[in-house]
Amino acid sequence: MKLSQLLQKCNTLSDYTDTEISAVTDDSRRVTRGCLFVCIEGAQFDGHTAAADAVAAGAAAVAVQRDTGVENQVLVEDTRQAYSLICSAFFGNPADKLKIIGVTGTNGKTTTVFLLRDILESAGKIVGLIGTVKSSIAGKDFESNLTTPDPFELHGLFAKMVAADCEYCVMEVSSQALAQKRVAGISFEAAIFTNLSREHLDYHGDYESYKAAKRLLFEQTSFAVINLDDDVAEYMMSGIACPQVTFSVKTDASDYTAKNIRLKPSGAEYELVGKGVIGRVRLSVPGIFSVYNSMGAAVCAVELGIPFDCVLEAIAASPGVPGRLEVVPTDKDYTVIIDYAHTPDGLENILHALREITQGRLITVFGCGGDRDKTKRPLMGEIAERLSDIVVITSDNPRTEDPAEIIDDILRGLGKVGKNVVVEENRTLAIEKALGLAAKGDIVVLAGKGHETYQILKTGKIHYDEREVIARILAGMA
Repeated sequence: MKLSQLLQKCNTLSDYTDTEISAVTDDSRRVTRGCLFVCIEGAQFDGHTAAADAVAAGAAAVAVQRDTGVENQVLVEDTRQAYSLICSAFFGNPADKLKIIGVTGTNGKTTTVFLLRDILESAGKIVGLIGTVKSSIAGKDFESNLTTPDPFELHGLFAKMVAADCEYCVMEVSSQALAQKRVAGISFEAAIFTNLSREHLDYHGDYESYKAAKRLLFEQTSFAVINLDDDVAEYMMSGIACPQVTFSVKTDASDYTAKNIRLKPSGAEYELVGKGVIGRVRLSVPGIFSVYNSMGAAVCAVELGIPFDCVLEAIAASPGVPGRLEVVPTDKDYTVIIDYAHTPDGLENILHALREITQGRLITVFGCGGDRDKTKRPLMGEIAERLSDIVVITSDNPRTEDPAEIIDDILRGLGKVGKNVVVEENRTLAIEKALGLAAKGDIVVLAGKGHETYQILKTGKIHYDEREVIARILAGMA
């Protein structure tokens, strides 16, 4: 493909020599002969410093946002934005051939995306999905490494969806992806806002920057679906040009409202009312947050023209999401649940939901990730102690941090370690202690890992599937 074709949608600020390009990368370690190397300035490494080495390694051209003095460089206004547009062009602009629905927010993105995929498929649509748990194309699953992939992988997935005759793509859109312009140039058919709470402040620096990053999605969509009950709903809707549709469980001022909500151990039910429709929604996942997630998916689907009856049937039949309130099969008289909750808001939502259905005690096992926002650790400790009967504090993905120091941060939000607060750094031993304490009618919830089948340590990533860990522990107890 010619360089000029790749740059067609970019705002170029200099002349350049048109040439054939064999590949595209922003990773200096992946430069190959004939490629276009895009120099991006990151937090840890500035690609501009590798421009000369890239040319020496055979790069046919480099895209830059400041002069590097190398041969055949092309100056663009913003290399992050340009990289997304270049990757799109490299794969033939596949996003233009899909109806893409983006879901953003702190919590609920994954569940909302899965529900929306199930609704669209039940309506006979061929659908692709991109998210935290996995990506899928017309029913074929692919492993996910990021909530929203980097532009090259993202547009590669779009191209595969087009090849598989997908009409829709539903995807999670993270705040980092928006800030880093990974979805630049994509015109979304619809965008859903779930909620906002403290998260990723280690990356964004402050809550206002985090909030502003989320809002970027609604500047590139045809219409927005907004949770009106969230504190930042008005901010998300202010100043955006597209039509907006709102949903709520608290006020009739929204376009769609949940009425007669019933929360049960087996799930939730409510009446969805709005815009000429009314019907009973039945969910297999408990908790008021599940009501919100299903409303976002249902409202979006109805606004897209999916028959209301089809929406209701699909939600009722949806099996849920791996690692989201996932009940682990055991032969015990207590219940073991795995959930991905790893933020203060997420943990509080999950524990509130489980408290409502627990017949005995609620035993919570959790830790906090390393190299991430430290301010949330004592908050999560306070929430776990307040809403649980027994808290077992352990390690999650410590990454490069000392697990003991992470635990100390969590303990600042709790009372004294004792009968109801147990500390065990080794996650397997922590799970074993929790299961050993469990009695008839209790619920043991393992929070933080969810769908993950690994643990990230200072020494690297290791295989760690809590389902397997639970099975081994219970087998040893038998």
